[in-house]
Amino acid sequence: MRLMIVGQLEGHISSAGKIALQRGAKVIHCEDIEEALGALRNGKGADVVMCDVKQKIGKLIANLEAERIHVPVVACGIGTDSRDAVKAIQDGAKEYIPLPPDAELIAAVLEAVTEESNTMIASDPAMKTVLQLAEKIAPSEATVLITGESGTGKEVMSSFIHRKSKRKEGPFIAVNCAAIPENLLESELFGHEKGAFTGANGRRIGKFEEANGGTILLDEVSEMHPLLQAKLLRAIQEKKITRIGSNDEVALDTRIIATSNRDLEDSVSKGEFREDLYFRLNVVNIRLPALRDRPGDILELSKFFVAKFAEANGIEKKEISKPAIDKLLAYGWRGNIRELENTMHRAILMSAENEIEPDAIFLQESSFTQGTSSGTEATTAPSSTGVSSANSKPVENAEGVEVLIGRTISDVERDMIVNTLDHCLGNRTHAAKILGISIRTLRNKLNQYKDDGVDIPQVG
Repeated sequence: MRLMIVGQLEGHISSAGKIALQRGAKVIHCEDIEEALGALRNGKGADVVMCDVKQKIGKLIANLEAERIHVPVVACGIGTDSRDAVKAIQDGAKEYIPLPPDAELIAAVLEAVTEESNTMIASDPAMKTVLQLAEKIAPSEATVLITGESGTGKEVMSSFIHRKSKRKEGPFIAVNCAAIPENLLESELFGHEKGAFTGANGRRIGKFEEANGGTILLDEVSEMHPLLQAKLLRAIQEKKITRIGSNDEVALDTRIIATSNRDLEDSVSKGEFREDLYFRLNVVNIRLPALRDRPGDILELSKFFVAKFAEANGIEKKEISKPAIDKLLAYGWRGNIRELENTMHRAILMSAENEIEPDAIFLQESSFTQGTSSGTEATTAPSSTGVSSANSKPVENAEGVEVLIGRTISDVERDMIVNTLDHCLGNRTHAAKILGISIRTLRNKLNQYKDDGVDIPQVG
């Protein structure tokens, strides 16, 4: 983890830095927010910024958002002045750490804020085979394409490959190509010079340069615009990039890992993805199985998430009851590991028994069940709502249909989208997958609803 510390706190800030170093973090120090912003623009990346409350934290966070520098900010200050702490949180800080620093508190807060979760669970034979391949190719310099349905853990696998590679001491930089608007993605990847376009108030180092000596993850690369695909292809071929607004080339020493939940060969045949770029990325292909194809991991993953969210919410850890386990194993997990994670998060919060009971596990009605990918006919897993699948029996919950009468299609669509996003704890990629629409369509719908004054569920 890379920690940036901003400000001077009578020596306590250096103590916090030493604690972070002892916990394996790489630490850089900046005197003020201007120096911090300059360092971030020029490629001195950070996974979290710890900033003195005497600094202008609101201004720092506003600048980070304006320049699309995605890094969480933690405030810290001497003593326990509640007003400073409250103001820092109101300004956008994720947490407040009182100083002098407590080693365990700093470690816990930094881990929680950065949300590092690189645990690979692979007990099922189908996943063990994939993991063996990943370990075999990790030490090489080969470009890797990781494919699989949404929610199968492609980013976790990417991080695993990086940590097993010769570049493990270098940075691991992830870029979600689907979450960044098309007109901003080029600047995000390749950087820009001052004045290159409206709003470019200074030089900005792109993610490729920031990843020098390490690994860059191009998450959902299939969402990239064809014109930008051409520039990416050139960067891979020549190992050089050019910032927007500059004629000078910058040499790269970066390993590329790309992910996609689409069939890229199909995208190539439709003209949506460049064939030459596909072959450049697909030097090694790792296909992650859907969760329903690795049933041996469902229980272990469920226990892992229960322990994780029990600790995060200050709740006593619980075992999972046998009927609840049966319910988990019978479900199809259309949203894969991400859906299982969200389900167990809700379960530990909702459980009222000594063990997590079946009623605490809320599952979405789906035609997916274990074994559907093998081509066998599926029966729908029981739902906690009691509503039948549209592909099986007639709807028994007549009242559920009657409440729709008299409402417009747009109103029903809005409620369905917002409720699905809420069900996914604000995870837009997961919600888009469940709804069967692209992340871009979902983003546009949510922006429209937000303009209309609708409350949009946030992540978590």
